Parts: sequence; structure tokens; C-alpha cells
Amino acid sequence: MSRNSSFALLGFIAGAIFITISIVCTSICADATELIESKHHNFQIENYAKIPGTPWGLSFLPDGRLLVTEREGRLRIIDLNGSVSDPINGIPEVIAKGQGGLLDVAIHPEYEKNGWVYLSYSQALSDETSFTSIARGKIINEQFHNIQIIYRAPKKDFSKHSQHYGSRIIFDKSNYLYFSIGDRGQRPEAQDLNTANGKIHRLFDDGKIPPTNPFQGQDNILHSIWSWGHRNAQGLALDPMTGNLWSTEHGPRGGDELNLIQRGGNFGWPSITYGINYDGSIISENTHEDGMFQPIHYWVPSIGVCGIDFYDNTRFPDWENNLLISSLRFGRLYRLKIKDGLVMEEEILLEIGRTRDVETGPDGLIYVALENPGRIVRLLPAK
Repeated sequence: MSRNSSFALLGFIAGAIFITISIVCTSICADATELIESKHHNFQIENYAKIPGTPWGLSFLPDGRLLVTEREGRLRIIDLNGSVSDPINGIPEVIAKGQGGLLDVAIHPEYEKNGWVYLSYSQALSDETSFTSIARGKIINEQFHNIQIIYRAPKKDFSKHSQHYGSRIIFDKSNYLYFSIGDRGQRPEAQDLNTANGKIHRLFDDGKIPPTNPFQGQDNILHSIWSWGHRNAQGLALDPMTGNLWSTEHGPRGGDELNLIQRGGNFGWPSITYGINYDGSIISENTHEDGMFQPIHYWVPSIGVCGIDFYDNTRFPDWENNLLISSLRFGRLYRLKIKDGLVMEEEILLEIGRTRDVETGPDGLIYVALENPGRIVRLLPAK
């Protein structure tokens, strides 16, 4: 399908979907006193913690404390009262250059039994090339112990480019580990199944490759690949009702995407896209091709989609199973209601600053990581 005809189709679809927009706060409220009105729930914003660096990933520990990564290469723990720890010692060395650094953090689903904490980060080699790696370790007495690098791409994929590392980490209900890697600024490699670039990968929790991966046993293909044709996916979330894996992906100038990930699926980049180059030139004339999956939803202009989370709690009951999306470009927090694989409702909950990640806490409150300056705020039901 051509670009012009696809945009005409978009206009028809947009007219059939009820989308609400509520831009309600342009700066952090000093206390949880200002009432924020939204479609289904009124809420308040509370400053939770100040982060010295640039927060990137969030993951709650079973006791309610919050792990937060700083892109500069630091991992911290936020206590229940919002106090921020000194950096955890001993995490893997990262190259904090361009878009690289210490990226996401996730805990093992059986953390209370095994204590494993997983990190994604940009790892550099001696020749100054770098790529996204995955490591795990255990936090003992403010030290990262028992470090194991469970995923390192083939050396041929390392490059001196400093963009599009991805990277989010998530476990599914069977304890498989998924993580995203961007195209690293080398677009054609997103369509090359013999490179790690522009892919979502799936491993066992110890880094071994599951025999049920879609390309297992095939020659000249990386067997860790779960899906391909991605530009730079920086959001991964599991639908708590269905177990389906969803991702958000940065487009170029326009064409940010929300994708329902399919086993072995090709999501098209750069052969198909709804975006253009930053200088206005065309990347591809096509938005559709046979054998390539379409996004469930996309944004033109780009909103800078980043971390996502399905809300799964009763503190905001009418938001249950809604998808929360952080965004960098307009500094917004979005809420999407999804039914049968379609976006039925979209609402801007906040316009507050560059939002890098969002996570539902064990207390049912919504925690948002913000940049410039680094801080964590949380949404509380209105009193």
C-alpha cells in the first residue's frame, strides 16, 4: 500500500475510535494537593524521589523498594519513604555515550528464592565498539555479586555507532526472558536474521536458547531471535489477562509504533514505515508489505514512546488492564484502553517532562521516571 492511501485509511480509522485528550499538568506539583482530572479517575501527583543522574529503568522488589537505573552507569535502591541509596557497587562497566549506558533493570519472577537481578547495558570492547548486553547478579550488602553476562552479541555486530541500543527486559509467565535491541543505526540489519540488531530476543533465565524459539536449528540465523524488523523498541509489557507481549518502538520523524509481538514475526523496519527521515526525505514508499506485521497503533508526529506497563491493580479500578505509555518528546504519560487487539481509547494523563519509564507499584500507585532533572513521581487516587 502506498503512503498516501495508508494515511487516508488512518483518517477513517481515527474517526471510528473515540480518543480523549486531557493535558492536565505541565510541571511537578510540590505536594499531592492539586487535583488532576481525567476521563475515569481524578488523581494527584506526589514527588517520590530525586535521582542524581538520568533514570532509565524501574523494577520493584517484593518488599516494595524500587530499583532504578541511571544511564550514566549507576544502580540505586529507593526505600519505601523515597530515600535514595548510594550507587550499588560492582555493576558491569558500561559505555555511557550517545544513547548508551546502563539501561533497563528487571528482577527474576522467583526473586525471593534466587535473588537474581537482570540489567541491560551498552558494553564496549577494547576497539571502542559497543553493543547491548544482558547481565545478571545478586545485590548483597549494597554490592552486585555473582555477575554473569548471559547475553553478548556476536563480535561482528558490535559497532562504533552510539544510538539505538534498545533496550527493555521482561519475563513472561513461564519465566522466559525477553529483551529488545535497536538497529544500532544500521537499518538494513533489522531485516537480517544473522545479526542481533533490530530484534526482540528470547532466552531462558540463564541465557540458554529455548528449543521452541522460532528459528532454532536453522542455519545462518541467530537462534535467540523472537521477532525482527524493529527500529528501536524501548518498551515491553505483558498483558496480564492474555499473556501477550506488547512493545513500543521509536520511529524516525513520525511513525512511533505500538506492536503486538508475534513469534517469528517481521515488523517491517525499514522496508515499511509511517515515518520519514529527519531531513524530510523518504525512507520507504511503503507502509505495508506482505509477510510484515502492521502496528496496532502509531503516532505521527512521533511522541518518543518509551517504557510501558499494563495497569493491574484496583486503586484505579477503571484503568485496570489499560496500557500506560511514557513518552519523551512531549513529556507525556498516555493511557490506552485496548480491546481485542485494538486501541479503543487514548488519553493524555500528564504533560510533565521527559518520561522515560512507568511502573505500577505493589501499592497500586503509578510510578513515573522523569529526566532533566532526574526524579520519580507517583500518581495517587484523589482524596
